[in-house]
Order: sequence, then structure tokens, then C-alpha cells
Amino acid sequence: MSFNNLLELAKVHAQKAVQFDSNNQFEQAIFYYLESSQCLIDAKELNPKLPNLDKIDSRLNQYITRAETLKQLLNSKQSTRPTNSILKSLIQKDLEKCLCILKEALDADSDGNSNEAFDLYTSSVEFFLKIKQRKNEIKTNEEEKLFTSLKNNIENALKRAEDLKNLANPVENFSNISIVPPKIVSSSFTKDEIDVLRHGSFINGRDYVPFFPEIDSKEKFFLQIPFNDKDGKLALSPSQKSNFSKWARPDEIFENPTLMMSISCFSVKQTCISDCSFVASLTVCAQYERKFNKKILSKIIYPQNKSGEPIFNPCGKYMISLNLNGCARKIIIDDYLPVDSYNTLLCSKSTNKGELWVSLLEKAYMKVMGGYDFPGSNSNIDLHALTNWIPERLAIHGNHTEFNQNSDFDRMFDRLHSGDVLITVSTGPMNKDREDRTGLVSSHAYAVLDIRKFRDKKLFQLKNPWSHLRWKGNYSEYDVSNWTNELKTALNYDPKLACNVDNGIFWIDYESLVNFFDVFYLSWSPSLFPYTNCFHRKWSSVEGPIKDRYNLSENPQYVIKIKPNSKLNGAKCSTWLLLTRHITDKSDFAENKEYIALVVYKNDGKRVYYPMEPPPYKEGIRINSPHYLVKLVDDCSDTITYTLVICQYEKNNTIYYTLRAYSTMPFTLNEITEPYNRKYWKRINGKWEGITAGGCSNHRDTYKNNPTYEINVNNSDVYLKIELKGPQQFSVGFDFIYVNTNQTMTTGDLRKGYCVMTLNKLLAGVYRVIPFTFLPKQDGPFILEISSTHDYNIKLI
Repeated sequence: MSFNNLLELAKVHAQKAVQFDSNNQFEQAIFYYLESSQCLIDAKELNPKLPNLDKIDSRLNQYITRAETLKQLLNSKQSTRPTNSILKSLIQKDLEKCLCILKEALDADSDGNSNEAFDLYTSSVEFFLKIKQRKNEIKTNEEEKLFTSLKNNIENALKRAEDLKNLANPVENFSNISIVPPKIVSSSFTKDEIDVLRHGSFINGRDYVPFFPEIDSKEKFFLQIPFNDKDGKLALSPSQKSNFSKWARPDEIFENPTLMMSISCFSVKQTCISDCSFVASLTVCAQYERKFNKKILSKIIYPQNKSGEPIFNPCGKYMISLNLNGCARKIIIDDYLPVDSYNTLLCSKSTNKGELWVSLLEKAYMKVMGGYDFPGSNSNIDLHALTNWIPERLAIHGNHTEFNQNSDFDRMFDRLHSGDVLITVSTGPMNKDREDRTGLVSSHAYAVLDIRKFRDKKLFQLKNPWSHLRWKGNYSEYDVSNWTNELKTALNYDPKLACNVDNGIFWIDYESLVNFFDVFYLSWSPSLFPYTNCFHRKWSSVEGPIKDRYNLSENPQYVIKIKPNSKLNGAKCSTWLLLTRHITDKSDFAENKEYIALVVYKNDGKRVYYPMEPPPYKEGIRINSPHYLVKLVDDCSDTITYTLVICQYEKNNTIYYTLRAYSTMPFTLNEITEPYNRKYWKRINGKWEGITAGGCSNHRDTYKNNPTYEINVNNSDVYLKIELKGPQQFSVGFDFIYVNTNQTMTTGDLRKGYCVMTLNKLLAGVYRVIPFTFLPKQDGPFILEISSTHDYNIKLI
């Protein structure tokens, strides 16, 4: 955000603060005073040498001082006020619900949605008439004022509903009406893809259908009766159960609940649920939305007002859009939250009293994951669900890591400040002594809020999702040797002040971070890539061998052709390939026994049969994460073609997956298909046994005893594929002989348990196939599978 934009935003926040302050809504006032202060701090960092900084400092001190004064005032009031005095009466809650329905009617009316407006006007009138019968419940001036205001507006609502009803009356003469059939919009998905996405909807025993903004944003949120989720209450975690008192709605525990005052990373706090990676993900998203003024979390929460801002719903119904199993899906929740006997929330929350967005986003995610008894996750998975950004796991340590300390720092530094990446970082397992010594938490995720360079120093600003407990080493608030005055000024950080309040935010030098942390989780903005395409597919467990060490013939394979852009002559082309396995069961998510990989070959887009022929261009280890990313960078002066092969380690289960390609250049992505007709596929079971186990042609005396099959081809221009499958302990092959000319073709070097031959444009005639093992007397079964474009006959001779 620019310097002027920050000053403008600071002004807006300050105006809101003053308004809340004058209305004695001190908690909201404190929040906006501090928000305005943070904007001024950020502005100072952008232009530290401006001549008018004294004015900014003066305003900054004024806002912070007022916020602290209001905090003290609130603390003194809350210590003397009975807890039940802050809650609204039932009649006031219903009046506010009715007013909310009426406002939605006005919005729908102004947008030209007559049918929706009519329903909402009608609902508000009906609701008000019910409230009117309970007028004797009104006790306070505020309730009386609200009732009177609503009464006047309801009279107008009734008139407007009548007008809309008259406009909608059908005409009397039907003879002149022409019936226009509805347009049938063709789906961009194939039937197979729709089946895959439908399968991915049923997660942990509940249905989460795809989310379509144009349709689902019109979901009916505002109801006369408080909404109750038909799926019931979520399962609680053990730590919640030990303190649980009841499920409560926000207006039962807060005086003025609100959905989102102003999104801020500083207010996000994890409590008793083991979802540190999710809370760290919320934190970096909030920081991004605040810093770049681009909606990333607020746009996935419904209902929303006309400006697209999420709003508090006194009727208790919310909808969250999450990216799950190949597409955005809608998650409907009510606003019941778990609390203890003191009405303290037993879930992640905002530190701004009554602000709900953190708790509701967490509840929606926990609902999908099967309950608050969450098995844990990582930020790649969580951020992909929240944002649909591209997940990259960057291991800092280990034999297979691609981590480069210098170049990866530069990459993260540049892209974080340009708004192209969200970053979290996680520790590995640590013993108690190491935890106590460092201040870090074992196997814990931290949000990366900022990265700075100052002279020769590289520093990261992290936040512990717990909002307390900080790093104790170099550049911590207790470090007295590294914090120079120049560095404090450059980072606008005062260690002495930081010592007074532990909010979980700290600075750490890059060297220490690399030493004490295990992995970066990077989520990249898809806007970096102007071109994208994807496939949603199913890979059945019966297709291909359990292990694909020798045979890739039945693995899903795709060809991608990247085309040069004449306008970007000489530019490098970046293409990223993301394989995502769909997960629908909590136990699968917890244990994740499926190991997947995406292997890239440079072989002109042809099908790959043998894992090492040709050698892979890009191959990584099989991992048990649902996301697998491959990054390709090329000189795009000419068209580049790759074959992409999806692999599994010990395939036992059917998997459903999405393969998505992103590129800076135009490309095509297609499944590799073969020309063969399925009805001409034949499977022949045979065996090498005793004398028929003759070995290869090196053994002239016994080779002729091998089983021999004769194929009669009646057409010309026939395409044929022959596959031989045998015991993996044997090296196998076969010869293919054209009897008419006695021309022999061979599969070449013998291979463990599998070999294949493809033959194009065969002439009509008689052919023979002789399968063999390397050595004689290697007894065992084998299978011949023949695929063809035309009919043929085969027999053992």
C-alpha cells in the first residue's frame, strides 16, 4: 500500500474511532485507534525522511494514548459491572433481527431483485407483527426507540411489497405470450469430471456442494427464527471437553457482537484447539488483506453487504466458501460457539471483544475436517483451502531438500513485499529443554508477518498463533547486544516496550531461523500466471500394478505443450504443475498413507512405459501430502513438450485427484490417449514351465521351446500394442516376427517383470509373438495383453 493510501486509511480508522468513542462504544474505539496507529507506523516506515513526520508522530501518540486511557476505563467498569447486565433482552434481539431483514430487503430492492425484495419485505412485516404482540416486553428507552423506528419503516415496507406484488401480477391475455425455451449452458466439465467433483463433495459424512458465487451469494440468510445447523454440533477436542459448559450464540456472551471490525493479524489468537497451522494461515491472510487492501478472507464469508463486506447476521446463519477437492465448496454453519462456565470462548478467536470472523472461519473449517478434535494439518493445506493459492513446501533440512539459503531468502523477500506470496514457517520436534531455552514450541507453525534487510542483516518478523510465548535468542526483546539505535529506527521497534506485553510477535535473524525451524510453507498467488488449465480425474486401484517401479503403462499421463509468446521474445517461461489428491475421510487426513508424485519427462509428449526410459526430466520423492508441486523454468524460444506421469507408492486404493497447470506462457494440457479400440483388447494367460521355459535367443537349443503365439491381422494400417507381464524376479522380453518376410523385431534389453512394444501401420498378414525369460528353466506365469485398432485372431501354436 502506498504512503498516501496508508494516510487515507489511517484517517478513515481514526474517524470510526472517534465516532465509537463519542457513542461510548469503547472496545470498538480502542480497536480503530490502534488500527489507525498501525497505518501511521507503516506510513513512517515507507518514508522515514519526510519533513512532516512530527505531525504523524503527534497523531500517533494521541491515538495510542487515547486507546490506553479507554482500556483503563473499560477495566474499571468491567470490574464493577454485573456480568448479566451487558446482555441484550430477547425483545431487543428480535427487533434487531427484524431491522436486519428489512435492510436486506432494501438492498435487494435497490439492486433490482424484485422477487427477493418482495420475500424479504414480507418476512420483515410478518416478523414485526409478531414482535408487536409482545410490546409489553419493552423496558428500556433504547428498545422503545428501536421499536418506533422500525414501526415507521415497516409501514413503508408493506407499501413497497404491495407495489412489487402488483408489478408481478400475471397478464390476463396469454395468447400473445411467446414461450422462449431456457438456454442450456454447456458445462466446462466432462461427465467423468463431474463424477469426480461429486465424489469429492461427500466429506466426513456430510455433503459440501460446489460454490457458485452468482447463485449462492443469494442464499437465504435472514430468518425470523434463529438458524440451527441441521448437521448438529461439532465434536469437541479433549481440551475443550474438560472445560466445556455449553454452546452459546454471540449475543448471549457479547454486548455488541460484530463480524469484522477491520481485519488485522494482531487480533488472531489460537486457544485450546490443535490447529496452529490454520490460525497461522488466518494470520498471514489477515496481514496480506490489511497491507495490500485486497480481499482474501473477507470475500469468502457470507452474508455480505452491497460493498462485498461480510456482515454480522443476528439470525445466526453464515456461509463460508472453501477450496476443497478440486473446487470451491459452500459450508453452512450456525453461530453457536463452545464456551466455559465463565462464557469464555473455547475456540480460536479475535482479541477484539465480540469480533467473530476468526471463530466462524475456524468453525467452518473444523466442520469439514470432522470436528474440533482436529488431527492437525499444515499451512499448505490450510491456505489452499482458504485462498486457492499455489502451495509449495520448502524443507530447510534433509537429504532431499532443494532449499538454497541465499536465493530462497531473496525470493521470499521480494515476493512477500510485492504481495505474491503468503508464508508460514514451522519447527520440528524439540525436547523440553530446547523449548525452554529458545522460547519456541515443538512442531508448531508460526506466521511470517514481515521480512527485512538492514545492511548485512536479514530479519523475519514472526507471530506465534497463541499470541504469547516468543523467541528468546538473537534479536528477541531481551537481546541487549544486537539492537542498535539505527536498527530499532529502521524496524520501528522498541525492545523495552515489547518486554511489557507478550503478544507472540518477535523478530528473529535468518541464521537462527534456518537453524531452529524445519520447513517454510509458501502459498503463491495464481495471478502470477496468466494461463491455467486443469483436469479432475479418478485413478482406480485396479489400473496398473501396486508398485510402478517397472511399469508406468497404466498410470494417468498427460502432455503439456508450452508455446512461445512472440511479445516476450527471449523471456524465460515458468510453468508450475500442482497435483492435488482429494481427501474425504478424517482418518485418511490424519494418517495420510497415500504417497503421490508427479514425474515429468521430455519425450515429445509420448506415453511413458518404463520409469527410466527416458530418464525423468523432473522427479521427486513420493510424499504423503495431498499437494505435490513441480516447477519448470525454460527458455521459451520454441514450443516445449512434456509428458506428465502421476505416480503412487504401493497403490492400494482408488484415488481422486486434480491436476492443474499454471504458466506465464500459453499452453495446452491434454490427456495422453491411445488409438486402440477397447473391444479388440485381449488378455492371454500363459506360463513358462519345464521344457517351455526356454530362455532368450542366446540359448539356441531351448529358445525354440518357448510358447509361441500366432496373430492373424486382416487389415492394413493397423496399430498394435503388445505388453508382456511376468514375475518381477525375472528379466523378460519377446520377439515379434512378420512371418511373410521373416522380419524379426525385439523388445530390446530384457526388463524386470514387464516389457512393451508398440507397432504402427502394420500390414495385413501373419505375425508371431515369442515371450521368454533371460535364462532357461525360469518357470512362472506370464500375461500377454494385446491392444489394437482393428480385429485380429490370436492362438497358441
